[in-house]
Amino acid sequence: MVLQKEMLARQFRELSMAKETGKKVVYTFVPGNLSELIHAFGMLPVYPEINALQSGMRKKSGGFIRDAEKAGHSEDVCTYVKCDVGMLLNGNIGPTGDKLPAPDLLLLSYTGCFTFMKWFETLDRLYPGVPVAMLHTPYQENGRITREMTDYMVEQLKTEVIPKMEKVSGVKYDETRLAEILEHSAKAEDLITKIFNTTKNKPSPIDGYFAGVYYIGPINAGFRGTPDAVEYYQALYDEIMDRVEKGLGPITPEGVMEEEKFRLVVEGPPNWTSFRNFWKLFYDMGAVVVASSYTKVGGVYDYGFRHDPARPLESLAHYCMNCYTNLNLPQRIDLLAKYITDFQADGFLVNSIKSCNSFSAGQLLMMRQLEERLGVPVGFIESDLVDPRYFSYSNIKNRLDSFFQMLSQRKAIRGEMEAMPA
Repeated sequence: MVLQKEMLARQFRELSMAKETGKKVVYTFVPGNLSELIHAFGMLPVYPEINALQSGMRKKSGGFIRDAEKAGHSEDVCTYVKCDVGMLLNGNIGPTGDKLPAPDLLLLSYTGCFTFMKWFETLDRLYPGVPVAMLHTPYQENGRITREMTDYMVEQLKTEVIPKMEKVSGVKYDETRLAEILEHSAKAEDLITKIFNTTKNKPSPIDGYFAGVYYIGPINAGFRGTPDAVEYYQALYDEIMDRVEKGLGPITPEGVMEEEKFRLVVEGPPNWTSFRNFWKLFYDMGAVVVASSYTKVGGVYDYGFRHDPARPLESLAHYCMNCYTNLNLPQRIDLLAKYITDFQADGFLVNSIKSCNSFSAGQLLMMRQLEERLGVPVGFIESDLVDPRYFSYSNIKNRLDSFFQMLSQRKAIRGEMEAMPA
């Protein structure tokens, strides 16, 4: 926690001083982000959706969303977008209280979420004259990455993205420098994979969803490719392994969970405006999330993908195409089935987000297929990302109570059957 706070404070301090220091600023998104390439040009990244979720946790998103709706944005628009627009309309003040600088480049690495394209059209209108670079990422419709798909992306990097980054930064592209940065990325990716795999232990030493969203912070918020990220994840891994050796469960906002009663896999983003109350509904019942899809939104490393310094641009292309939001539904279902099996989950739960079609589309199909394939109990709740109007504590609690009651009955029946003589 201390390391991460220091890293983020330093990052936002650098951003607040960007105009004085001459640093160029790139607005981009988390899925498919090209943070290594941004670092290679000595520029600073800003992630609008991270600004939005931080606003949600600071209880500011409701006002920002209303201001965006007054400015003409529909109630049906992604609330990350409206929160970000409202934040811009109110001075663009970041979580540390410092004003975030305007972008020098808008870099859209499109990975599976069509809203990102419309969001960038909005940013383009709000920041007229700022150059836009788009990296179109082919969707994994057939569940595999072909040579043609990779070549298509590399060509875009060479002709569309890199030339604009060179012009904005005044720095010439240096592939040797990029390769050095990618070495740090691969090390951080190794560590974060080991960290999330520790939940295979019983009890799990961490919560892979509610705590997991903090763990993915540095790797998703612009530190991937830096020595700081490697240091952070090594320290985190060491702390978690110490908990494994001592047989300790996860730490919650109210202390160590004393007993692990249920192990869950969760699909979908969390609610940020009532994050602590949302988490409490789970840890009060002794429920630990051992794996989640949302913690892979910035990169799926489970099947062995690592940034490769020997193939820098091809590696960036493969990273973008392997993001969770760029996987087709059968791939997502297979990944969730692997989590349920490998992490010995007792149940599967969907948190369906009202304004996020990228995640919510296909979730009912996921539930049905996982239930049929694995015989696992499934549950369904609804909330929103950062719009407090769509978080109903009582409705979510009622559904979770029923879900946990079903899990308890299943475990009791299983225990009785195991106790019967052969």
